[in-house]
Amino acid sequence: MQVPKRAPHRIVIVGGGAGGLPLAARLGDKLARRGRAEVILVDQYATHLWKPLLHEVAAGRMNADVHGVDYLALAYWHHFRYRQGAVFGLDRARHELTLDAVYDDDGALMLPRHVVRYDTLVFCVGSVSNDFGVPGVAMHAISLDTFADAERFHRRLLAACVRADAEAGAGRSTGVNIVIIGAGATGVELAAEIRHTTGAHASYGLDYLDPAKDIRLTIVEAAPRILPQLSEHVAKAAVGLLEKLGISVHVGERVTSVDAAAVHSANGATYPADLIVWSAGIMAPQWLTRLDGLETSRGNQLVVSTTLQTTRDPDVFAFGDCAACPWPEAGHEGALVPPRAQAAHQQATFLVKTIEARLAGGTLPAFRFRDFGSLVSLGELSAVGSLMGRLVGGSLLIQGLVARWMYNSLYKLHQVSILGYVGVALDTIGRFLRRRTEPRVKLH
Repeated sequence: MQVPKRAPHRIVIVGGGAGGLPLAARLGDKLARRGRAEVILVDQYATHLWKPLLHEVAAGRMNADVHGVDYLALAYWHHFRYRQGAVFGLDRARHELTLDAVYDDDGALMLPRHVVRYDTLVFCVGSVSNDFGVPGVAMHAISLDTFADAERFHRRLLAACVRADAEAGAGRSTGVNIVIIGAGATGVELAAEIRHTTGAHASYGLDYLDPAKDIRLTIVEAAPRILPQLSEHVAKAAVGLLEKLGISVHVGERVTSVDAAAVHSANGATYPADLIVWSAGIMAPQWLTRLDGLETSRGNQLVVSTTLQTTRDPDVFAFGDCAACPWPEAGHEGALVPPRAQAAHQQATFLVKTIEARLAGGTLPAFRFRDFGSLVSLGELSAVGSLMGRLVGGSLLIQGLVARWMYNSLYKLHQVSILGYVGVALDTIGRFLRRRTEPRVKLH
């Protein structure tokens, strides 16, 4: 009698971002290609865009339609399968993940609600903005959580500039007031990018608007300094560069409410605003707290051990921003791996080895995070940050063109992880050649 062939181990990865997509690509190439496992990537969107680039999309320096990559194409190239849909529910006893129905832009049903079975389940769904319940934020401010958010802000920015240009042409006092709440990396990078790109926008037909004078950028931060997650010397360097760009920075100002025309702080200050961006905090998505009893933190993160397994189910893993992972090397009790792209990248590489050990029945290793420093973009020709580790013997402040080159290299490394060296080289050459026939910024 012929023995039935056993189905391959099924690995389901939820979230195709900076960590999930490289993990799916590597596991597809190493395991699925050889029939050792079946790899399925789940994401609610059809196209991948590296989230750290959203501030460039919002400002108009980057066209997301050009830089986005379809998951179906990536699945074909890397031997994994792609399933579209948001998570609706989890049944851990049956090893079943339920994906919600998917509708097209016109509201027509594309995919009905359906179930995906798994043997190993990995969550890497990133984070979303946390407005801390501040009145008016949800209605009047934009948070750059998704590609759609960045595109919406870009359209509003262009419309505000066109209106202001018409006012200036009619001889009336004009200007565009942009207030960014939160001086973390996203807020600082967005402010600098807007300052650079609005100057380019003006050269494409804004005849009366003076971007340097009429587009007024303000950053409001509740902490005593900007970039509170980074070192003080990096923050000081960033403040100096922001001042050179004519960007007002107000620290120690806790925002208490937002309305259609202004931002109000606990100190009684009022900041007039035509456009408001909220980037004052992040949390993991709320739906993670409803995953069949898995333990979550106050910030909705799935609590994991150093193996990245969730505390209540060894078959379910989590990493990146959505996971509360211990960081014993930090030197103080209760420290967690910080929510940075470099952490997600390191954890994705670690999980490739972990899952191979799991399939072989071996002991799972423990994750150790290594902080290599941080970089913050301040426009096309500048960045600021610090390098850390054995290479520099501690911490080294870098800024200017060298820092910008290193910042750009982070995106290239991400591209290499999903496109390969040849693909990235051809893509880079193609973009360089197209620069002569395309405007420097996105104009619609």
